Amino acid sequence: MFEQKELDFLELEEDDFDTVLATDITFNGKINFEKPFMIKGNISGSIVATSDLVIDSTAVVKADIEAERVLVKGKVEGNIIAKKIVFVSSIGSVKGDITAKHIILEPGSVFSGKCLTLE
Repeated sequence: MFEQKELDFLELEEDDFDTVLATDITFNGKINFEKPFMIKGNISGSIVATSDLVIDSTAVVKADIEAERVLVKGKVEGNIIAKKIVFVSSIGSVKGDITAKHIILEPGSVFSGKCLTLE
């Protein structure tokens, strides 16, 4: 189905990231990045990445997202497009469409939208 290395980012801790948007930060606009990024605060706008994105349990993201792999532990309102995988944890929620090669919705997660898988 999918390789374990695609799920390795589920084990990443805050110290593993070069950039972390802290819980006390609110950002409005477009974010582009090339290295793994963790969001703990609030973002409105859009996110475009060529790397992994972790939306931590304290995060509220109102943005369309494009990334390699996306882990959602917080709240997302917007569409998510990932080249590899979108994983919505049991404490995460997504209100929007998800498009990815692999989509995992853990029991307990909240999802409202359409899932589309990439070939």
